Amino acid sequence: MSRLLKSTAVVSAMTLVSRLFGYLRDMVLAVSFGASGATDAFFVAFRIPNFLRRLFAEGAFSQAFVPVFAEFREQRGHKALKDLVDHVSGALTLVLFLTTLLGVLAAPLLISVFAPGFHGEDGRHALATDMLRITFPYLLFISLTAMAGGILNSLGRFAVPAFTPVFLNLSLIAAAVWGAPHFNEPVVALAWGVFLAGIVQLAFQVPFLVRHGLMPRPRLRRAHEGVKRIAKLMLPAIFGTSVVQINLLVDTLIASFLAAGSITWLYFSDRFVELPLALFGIAIGTVILPRLSGEYARKDPQAFSKTLDWALRLSLLIALPSALGLILLAAPILAALIQYQEFLESDTRMAALSLMAYAIGLPAFILIKILAPGYFSRQDTKTPVKVAVIAMLANMALNLAIVVPWVWMGWPGPHAGLALATSLSAYLNAGLLYRGLRRDGILVILPGWLGLWWRMLLAAGLLTLLLLLLTPELSQWSEWPALTRVSALLGLIALGGGAYGLALLATGVRPRTFLLR
Repeated sequence: MSRLLKSTAVVSAMTLVSRLFGYLRDMVLAVSFGASGATDAFFVAFRIPNFLRRLFAEGAFSQAFVPVFAEFREQRGHKALKDLVDHVSGALTLVLFLTTLLGVLAAPLLISVFAPGFHGEDGRHALATDMLRITFPYLLFISLTAMAGGILNSLGRFAVPAFTPVFLNLSLIAAAVWGAPHFNEPVVALAWGVFLAGIVQLAFQVPFLVRHGLMPRPRLRRAHEGVKRIAKLMLPAIFGTSVVQINLLVDTLIASFLAAGSITWLYFSDRFVELPLALFGIAIGTVILPRLSGEYARKDPQAFSKTLDWALRLSLLIALPSALGLILLAAPILAALIQYQEFLESDTRMAALSLMAYAIGLPAFILIKILAPGYFSRQDTKTPVKVAVIAMLANMALNLAIVVPWVWMGWPGPHAGLALATSLSAYLNAGLLYRGLRRDGILVILPGWLGLWWRMLLAAGLLTLLLLLLTPELSQWSEWPALTRVSALLGLIALGGGAYGLALLATGVRPRTFLLR
């Protein structure tokens, strides 16, 4: 097995552990709190710093930092590399501290901007404001954690950063189970769980940085070359890497005007789509970014293109059955995993609509994670910005074009229209990124794609047929006990996945096809 595939497997395995704990977290939240105005308030208070985390930390900062880090490591030696880490950490800490302070002070305004529908008699605005003041410092801790993760990923230590999110899930589970009974408003315990999780995740990575001699000692110098280059790359990359998250915030804003519970339905739908996205899209994107950055620094365009081609083949091979599985099993997944106690069958029906709509866009979400490193590894941040702006404008237009008629016609589940608009705009984003790489000769498609496509479509057709014939109605799932639901769901997933894999093997697809030497 190639080193790149091994690294991807490591990241996927650690991410799977994290996501399983994430599922357990979401199950605890759904069972304990259900879908209500209070949970809507928490998810808004959590989504704002989490959005900024993905925008600055996992998005713009990581995409700008890793290529510069790789260049310093390849060309300048350990002393210069340590100096870069020290000055980047100093500048990042200062900016994050000021941003956090401003966010805490401006919490009421931020809630008004991102959830204007919360103004009213039900107290959601005040509750969300109080919780945002608790959760906002999470941005400071988790962004520093992302910097540490970027360093470790660049050194080939992928497992530690991929495992780190487990601590967020454990913290929220503890807050829901043991902390909630001690608060007048139980959901506030979750906000404190987020705060604690930021500290724990950062502390977990410190020993590994020390072991590699790259533990940051924050220093400030305005004229530091590396810091200036990273800052220059970050500004446009803020938009270029996080268009999906910006679209989700737009969805939250509009959903705040819809029926109570809409934000919660969208949250759980997004969480289930994020499982395959993280396991495959983010995992492959995380692994190829340092490799592409190194290949670009060594001026090896053929290896660069070959790495991108490999990543596209592997991601699409997995994205297609994952999307189909989520669409066909949306209601069973929700019924088996979170439809208990406070989360009702009616909530499952509503969340299933948005889950199916998000699942339609899963291949595009994954492609964005694969294609964006093709730009950022070359320190090209301007092109993704142009693409991101086009996609955001398209998403806003689609929101109006889909949701307004949906509401006007009185159809159930207008929140699903928001998810569908996000999916469609993601395809536009991915398509424009792909076209740019092909047009500039950066990505040269290798032979074999046509044969792979027809094999994947044939296997996907078999998967779809089996799941359509064998999946019971939602009402039947609701009558079963938990163990029966989970067993039936696992059986359907195994059957569909097995049929897809066997069909690929029968048509000549072999694992060795995806080894990158």
